[in-house]
Amino acid sequence: MRISKITAFLLTIVFGCHINSAGAQTTTKVGTTVAQFLKIGAGARPLALGGAYTALANDINSIYWNPAGLSLVGGKGEATFNHADWLVDTNYDFAAASFNAGNFGSIGFQVISFRTPEQKVRTVVSPNGTGQVWDYNAISMGVTFSKRLTDRFSIGITGKYIQETLFNEIARGGAFDIGVLYRTPYDKLTIGAAVTNFGTKMRLDGRDVFFNDAPLPDQGAVDEVPSKFRLDSFEIPLNLRFGIAWEVTRNENLSILAVADGSHPNDSNEFLNSGIEIGLKDILFLRGGYKALFLDNSEEGATFGVGLKYDVVGTNLKLDFAWADYGRLDNVKFVSLAIRY
Repeated sequence: MRISKITAFLLTIVFGCHINSAGAQTTTKVGTTVAQFLKIGAGARPLALGGAYTALANDINSIYWNPAGLSLVGGKGEATFNHADWLVDTNYDFAAASFNAGNFGSIGFQVISFRTPEQKVRTVVSPNGTGQVWDYNAISMGVTFSKRLTDRFSIGITGKYIQETLFNEIARGGAFDIGVLYRTPYDKLTIGAAVTNFGTKMRLDGRDVFFNDAPLPDQGAVDEVPSKFRLDSFEIPLNLRFGIAWEVTRNENLSILAVADGSHPNDSNEFLNSGIEIGLKDILFLRGGYKALFLDNSEEGATFGVGLKYDVVGTNLKLDFAWADYGRLDNVKFVSLAIRY
């Protein structure tokens, strides 16, 4: 009975996603959400698999893709750090750690940082620079709780704080990620679903939105009234993902894993991510994938990667590298290091 309810819940999510897409307009909302750094993706392994990680989530990277998978991390927990030299000289970093608390569940912490290089402030009056510099910095910090309710079904939830800083202005917000993971009775097939970035709107505020105004042109009238620009609030990039992971084969010499994710974002059309991983003696891993299948005018495409896993003094070390094609925007390389203790 419990398994039937779980299956019905997952099917409801998928059916709801289909209804929403069927009624969607032909135009999209691209460029209408803020905190775009939340969409980049964490972990070289998931990115090498084309970002299809909702159902595969079984390591520390699950804290980003599907918090339900954090309960499947073995040992006492796992920690990771991921860096990428992102497009146009920007930098993206992701760090996370988890701790297993026995029957209580698993607790995790994550930090995402995104930064741009400093640029000169230029105006019409001072085209060569005013002597000031500006930059953009964004950060997200989250806490995750995950628990295995049965030997087949896990749930997880993340609460996070989001902040963007542009020159002298700051926007703040909060969001939740909710995920489920279900290992089906069909051998080696897992399905998962996750809703990420369900939260508040964000609006810039700071000293540069204040100014003095002269509302009355008449002589002798008040000539300086403290005023403020009224800025709009914008949504953050909400996303509904549903994924499957199939372990095609596994023995002591060879493992093959295939994954696929369907995504329904609030600022674009639906698309599909897919990937495959080949493991050799559970030490060397070769990966490939494709992002944003069936999404028109997307610069994302093929992804590739390699990984190494090695046991050292009771700990498990993992080093992963990924390469992602961004079309006319060049390509991006990701490197991540993880340790399971």
